[in-house]
Amino acid sequence: MWADLARVLRLWAPRRAALAGALLVAMASALTGLAILALAGQGVAAGLAGAGAAALLALRPLVLLRPALRWLERYASHAAAFRALADTRVWFFRRLAERMPGGIGHRGGGDLLGRLIGDVDALDRLYLAALVPGAAALAALLAIAALLGAAPGLLALVALPLVVALILPQLLAPRVARAATEAAEARGALRAAATDPLAGMEDLLAAGAEERAQARLAEADRRMMAAQRRLARRGALAGALGMLLGQAALLGALGWGLAGGAPPLALLAVLLAAAFAEPLSLLPRAGAALAFAGAGARRLFEAADTPPPVSTPAGPAPEPADATLALEGVEFAWTPGRPVLRGASFMLKPGERVAILGPSGSGKSSLAALLQRLRDPDSGRITLGGVDLALLPPEEVRRRITVLSQHARIFDDTVAANLRIAAPDAPEAALWRALAKAGLARKVEGLPHGLDTRCGEGGTLLSGGEARRLALARALLPAAPILVLDEPTAGLDAETERAFLQTLAAAAEGRSLLLLSHRLAGVEQLHRAYRWVDGVLLEAPA
Repeated sequence: MWADLARVLRLWAPRRAALAGALLVAMASALTGLAILALAGQGVAAGLAGAGAAALLALRPLVLLRPALRWLERYASHAAAFRALADTRVWFFRRLAERMPGGIGHRGGGDLLGRLIGDVDALDRLYLAALVPGAAALAALLAIAALLGAAPGLLALVALPLVVALILPQLLAPRVARAATEAAEARGALRAAATDPLAGMEDLLAAGAEERAQARLAEADRRMMAAQRRLARRGALAGALGMLLGQAALLGALGWGLAGGAPPLALLAVLLAAAFAEPLSLLPRAGAALAFAGAGARRLFEAADTPPPVSTPAGPAPEPADATLALEGVEFAWTPGRPVLRGASFMLKPGERVAILGPSGSGKSSLAALLQRLRDPDSGRITLGGVDLALLPPEEVRRRITVLSQHARIFDDTVAANLRIAAPDAPEAALWRALAKAGLARKVEGLPHGLDTRCGEGGTLLSGGEARRLALARALLPAAPILVLDEPTAGLDAETERAFLQTLAAAAEGRSLLLLSHRLAGVEQLHRAYRWVDGVLLEAPA
């Protein structure tokens, strides 16, 4: 846990100035509160002797300063924490993108959503519920030690419970860590139980499985509530211990005064112990906060530290001579012992249109993944312009080879935003050119808001053919010399399929085209065709 939390602090290093500044404000706020009560006690004691006016006058600026510092503490600490959390969320998303370029795979979407949102948000407890009150309490404790240093016995009676309260979070955190981990995992399971059925609601209703989904959601909720109760009990125990330690410091000051100690000093000690009650009340609960943040950090790093599927070359990448794409004896298996490609070889020259045919599961999508460097071959090699793809950074490969997958997603955003995923800085004229090549320009011109028309979740506001053409336009927007289409007509009716394929010849003009499909429709204009036979590519009539 401690190693994970230390790593979180290292991630927050770019925000160290803002984070440290908020801690200093919290310490100043705590010291101001002590100063107010100390001066008040001095004024009361002096007033009994008829000379308390000076001390009471000194209170005036502090009384005004205290609420200002409290406001600034809340504002500065929350602003710094939220910015640090935003940085962490971006870092985690980038790590996921590097490690799961082909999608979430075996990880559940609800679980990853929980890690990206819930577990990152849990890290604010490390700062707001542990570091900030801890810094304020430490400053207050040092001030109390300085003010009561003239009476060692009194200092021991007051400061000892406060020192125990200060170190209590570190003692409690490991004991609470297991409950915090269970609560974090239960929340992730609840999110998965809620989001997965929603994503597949149509199939769920068609199968009459909504009651099973409800039961699964109810069970996940029950588990989460049980874990939260266990965590709450530990937090309540920590709060009770904090209150007990605060009362012990107060009683120690009173006992010292009743035993014959100097009344002014005893009164000061009582007031200081009372002033310390606010930061003290937060300290024991900081142990639960540390455990909760530690559990979230562990889940984050567990996902973020999975090995990336491909490596980025350390040195500068060689420049491919041209856009000639070649497979040379490529073998590949997603699962050891179950090869998908067995010595596959073929060549796609610049400007050629080639089809590779095969049934579902034959290896077409696996080939598309290899061509994007989502994975690397187990043996053999894939070259681009004579350069092994393994020597090129993945982003460089994807800049030269654009893949339109059969599961290309249309996002719930505008037509323009969906297109600019492929080219963020593309001008509007380039968007229209890509739409025209894909045969969708007239349709978009007739939409209520043109390029600013929203597409709906998964492109639900478009027909199947229109959604595929929009995905094709997005693939055509970058100037990649090679265009790979993986089952581009999946889910389309025969007429829409033929119309879409007839568009390809003009759309891919000036580029190499690799069509991966289970069959030909008879309208494709190809130079060659290959067919999968037991993982081997054999040339077939085009």
